[in-house]
Amino acid sequence: MNTARIQVVQLLVSPVHRLAGRPADGAAPEPAGELVQRAEVRQGLGLVGDRYYGQRAHRDASVTLMAEENLPVDIDPAVDLRRTRRNVLLRGVDIDSLVGLVVSIDCGTGPVTFALNRPARPCAWMDVTIGPGAQRALRGKGGVRCTPLSDGVLEVGEATLQVLAESQATS
Repeated sequence: MNTARIQVVQLLVSPVHRLAGRPADGAAPEPAGELVQRAEVRQGLGLVGDRYYGQRAHRDASVTLMAEENLPVDIDPAVDLRRTRRNVLLRGVDIDSLVGLVVSIDCGTGPVTFALNRPARPCAWMDVTIGPGAQRALRGKGGVRCTPLSDGVLEVGEATLQVLAESQATS
């Protein structure tokens, strides 16, 4: 696959960390307005307004892309980005198979380029926020941690994903 028509299903831009501490203690309350129709992307920084934006510790992993097809809907049919805490939910691409590549996503406002650095490994929180067995169900398909390589805008709706090159980023 070099170019594919895909769908941006959801975008999550959250200013807070909801999954801190021990999973047994439960998640923090969900702030209103986390799911957005449009997200601004800044090169090397992430999604404007997101909890990982500009954080040095997350420089190579400020945005997480995930495939809708991998959501464990058999555990919870209502599972979405608010439960997985990923940023961009895509339909029509096995994003997990593209680790190590550079891709662009164009929602009609111009391409936004990402280095797909490493898998986003599911943690024990998935069993709390989605349901028992979710962590295991998401192994190997929990999404991809990325570095934005260009400024741009992502919007919910139809888009084009293009594989550009092998990643130059370190994972």
